Amino acid sequence: MKLKTKLTLSLSSIAVVLLISSIISVMEYSRMSTYVSDMIADNINSINVARKLADVTNKYNLDILTVIGDDKVSAQPYYDADAFMSYCDSLRSSVSGERLTPLADAVEYSYAAYMLTSLELGEVLKSDFIDSRTWYFERLQVPFSRLSDDIDRLSEEIYRELSKNSATFERGFYRSIIPGIVAVGVGLLLVVMLLFFLMYYYANPVYKMLDALSAYRLNGKKYSYTVDGDDQLADLNEGVKEIANENIQLRKRLLNK
Repeated sequence: MKLKTKLTLSLSSIAVVLLISSIISVMEYSRMSTYVSDMIADNINSINVARKLADVTNKYNLDILTVIGDDKVSAQPYYDADAFMSYCDSLRSSVSGERLTPLADAVEYSYAAYMLTSLELGEVLKSDFIDSRTWYFERLQVPFSRLSDDIDRLSEEIYRELSKNSATFERGFYRSIIPGIVAVGVGLLLVVMLLFFLMYYYANPVYKMLDALSAYRLNGKKYSYTVDGDDQLADLNEGVKEIANENIQLRKRLLNK
């Protein structure tokens, strides 16, 4: 194997390891970032939807209390049931898992029970036998409290999922940079190995060739150093040895004349 080929292969191996590790790091981080970011976005959307559900329900419940407290008002307050159901549908589409899905279902069931009870308001206002305030606090507030509790439990669970996904994102970030750290470590190891390779197979032989050449020039000793291998450095050493030995023989002939 030629000298250029050995050096090219050594440096190319370092470049390939670093390149592959960098690509793996980028791909792993991109995959994890996209996956966890989508989950976090769903969690945030679910939290916002759950908050809207609580707000519209609280407003409707207060509107009913206003109607009951004002004897002049006899009409049932307006409630946008379609908007509430669209929120529920959005909530169900954005939540998943064994814990969140049942909680979302519980919110819908509690909402149905509350709305069914609230529809009694018209009959209560018309009746002379039913005390509207008693009906409001003792009957309507039971399903309302259940609905509020279910929304709160769902929100708390979504917050826990958000916290868990945020921690997952952080762990994923550190996990994605591990290939990069490994690549740097392997690159440093390969650099050390390459340095050892250059020193052992090329730098040291060159120094020994210079020592042998100095001994030949200064003391007239025979050039006898041998380089292991079959690359250009070995050919160079053989050429120097041949020239030095021929020069020694030439000197001997000149001295014998």
